[in-house]
Amino acid sequence: MSTALRICPLCEATCGLTLTLDGSRVTAARGDKDDVFSQGFLCPKGAAFPEVDADPDRLTGPLVRENGALREATWEEAFDLVAARIRPLIEEYGPNAVGIVLGNPNVHTIAGALYPPLLIGALRTRNLFTASTLDQMPKHVSSGLLFGDAFAIPVPDLDRTDHLLMLGANPLDSNGSLCTAPDFPGRLKALRRRGGTLTVVDPRRTRTARLADRHLALRPGSDALFLAALVNTLFAEDLVRLGALEAHVEGVEEVRAAVREFTPEAVAAACDLDAGAIRTTARELAAAPTAAVYGRMGSSTVAYGTLGNWLVDVLNVLTGNLDRPGGALFPLSATAPAPRPAGPGKGFALGRWSSRVSGHPEAKGELPLAALAEEIDTPGEGRIRAVVTVAANPVLSAPDGRRLDAALASLDLMVSVDPYLNETTRHADVVLPPPPPSQSAHFDFAFNQFAVRNQARYTPAAAPLAEGRMDECEIHARLILAVSGLHGTPPSAVDELAVDTALAKAVTQEHSPVHGQDPKAVAAALSGTTGPERRLDLMLRLGPYGLTLDALRAAPHGIDLGPLEPRLPGLLKTRSGRIALLPAPIAADLPRLRAALDEVPEAGVLRLVGRRHLRSNNSWLHNIPALTGGSNRCTLQVHPEDAARLDLVAGALARVKGEGGELEAEVEITDTVRPGVVSLPHGWGHDRPGTRLGVASGRPGVNVNQLLDGSRLDPLSGTAVLNGFPVQVTPGGSPLR
Repeated sequence: MSTALRICPLCEATCGLTLTLDGSRVTAARGDKDDVFSQGFLCPKGAAFPEVDADPDRLTGPLVRENGALREATWEEAFDLVAARIRPLIEEYGPNAVGIVLGNPNVHTIAGALYPPLLIGALRTRNLFTASTLDQMPKHVSSGLLFGDAFAIPVPDLDRTDHLLMLGANPLDSNGSLCTAPDFPGRLKALRRRGGTLTVVDPRRTRTARLADRHLALRPGSDALFLAALVNTLFAEDLVRLGALEAHVEGVEEVRAAVREFTPEAVAAACDLDAGAIRTTARELAAAPTAAVYGRMGSSTVAYGTLGNWLVDVLNVLTGNLDRPGGALFPLSATAPAPRPAGPGKGFALGRWSSRVSGHPEAKGELPLAALAEEIDTPGEGRIRAVVTVAANPVLSAPDGRRLDAALASLDLMVSVDPYLNETTRHADVVLPPPPPSQSAHFDFAFNQFAVRNQARYTPAAAPLAEGRMDECEIHARLILAVSGLHGTPPSAVDELAVDTALAKAVTQEHSPVHGQDPKAVAAALSGTTGPERRLDLMLRLGPYGLTLDALRAAPHGIDLGPLEPRLPGLLKTRSGRIALLPAPIAADLPRLRAALDEVPEAGVLRLVGRRHLRSNNSWLHNIPALTGGSNRCTLQVHPEDAARLDLVAGALARVKGEGGELEAEVEITDTVRPGVVSLPHGWGHDRPGTRLGVASGRPGVNVNQLLDGSRLDPLSGTAVLNGFPVQVTPGGSPLR
């Protein structure tokens, strides 16, 4: 028996694990009590790491399609097939004939952080689709417009704040999102113990809401109206206090005029909240010694997602709590570029190109994932003919999965980097499976950008690469070479080119730690035995703390880099060099929100919202026995009043109909959802033939996104409206009314 450390890759909390191994097999996982960030915290997902690692349904080698069926193949056969088939398509139809789809688990690995940007560059396609347009893109867009950088996302200073206002988030089940915080529940309880206030705004009485001082059960989708009324109250009652932000903000008076109509009384009916409660919330937020407003998926995947995310930070600015200890601060990752001098930047642009069929504007270089099916199945010049997916299952996660399912089957070529044959990858012509997580090193590039404390941790592979496996980084490197016409070139060339390109730029930048140095000499000094390790070492050396990979290796439990600190105005990249409090695209979208003030909710219409579970993460953990069953079930939660009105019976089936289709789900009657709301979790629907998901297919559930036809999108971000949409519910088997 032996032990090894490993950062957990199963959610955004990034907890440190201590693994017990019998030879190369992981037999147990516990929290690493010496981890500088998580300090021993462990959730059920982390405890299930051994089952995830040893899942017998994980693919052990490549698959290729021959005569219509997938068969096992060698790595050479797999990459030969990719190279032979994708280049002719690109040469005949152009680079936009290829679409790239990046899924959620992609950002939980070193390979997923380092190589997809190079793959996109090699293919030169504008058809990039990611899980962001099913989740967090509104935050990227609002941050880009406000601060000039789509990745400048402030996070609540959980450990020092006196007041936290949280919308559309349930961190006691999700462990946080765009707010990397091991033991999020413990941090919220510590906030309460030190006399702080927690206000949760959510149509469900979630586990997080039950912990709060105040729970406001607003009508789904009305988050932006509620937030606008809070802003209105701050202006109306002279509660705006910019403090140290005064010199760094423009557009305050324009925001005052823009929200003038959104009084608490004006939004009360649409939100189904008392106007007095809205005013009290605004006053308490303004009066707190320090405060932070935090909104997540429930307030992003709605019709006004970008406006709501913008208003979250408008509130943080107007109360003087942005970039302030105890407020909302910008993390500084160890691999972030060294800070540049303050001053005007290039700004953030939306809509630099549009999708072919419906003309959806790009956001952050991406098109709406909800538009992928039509880009494949609509004839004409520019049609997507080949798709490369990386850790993605859009057949379940995107709207109208049936259409996408059929569209993927019509492709000329599909290549998937994925450990499973799931509802999406079953259509692939080539499947390239990465090894289990215990056989891969780990560093959190993505989530350290959103961490509530600056730190850096690196864990080498806990177990050696099994015979016949290929390291995930090498898979990506070989794929890049195959699609770029360099098939057969050593995969190390990809990493060498990445290092050379980064250094060629860095030595010319005056604020860079290697400014003016010989790039060859800097490259020669890099440590690491592999290309990815050398790239990580370079990023650490070029970063704000001057760390090295050797320093991280010498600190196996991580290096604490201290609490978040103010970073303005240096991180601002707007054209003015100041916070643009009312960007033009936001101002242009506000009339749509004003029109919502006059909408009268139709009597008896139900609104559907999703929900998270502590032992789940989208669709990719449903094949683990320890994480299924119990309360983690695909049920339709209905309030008792609605159940009585609709003749629904607990345990029986209900038929749910939306704009895109209908389904039947088991009824769960509970007062944790407010009247007028039903809840169905996402990521289920494991009932398609041709997959290899033995546990998931035994408990398939239903695909909630099949209720949508993909037409409901937040126009600024292209994010699918997955929450707050209307549905009809009747007893199963009865005619729809």
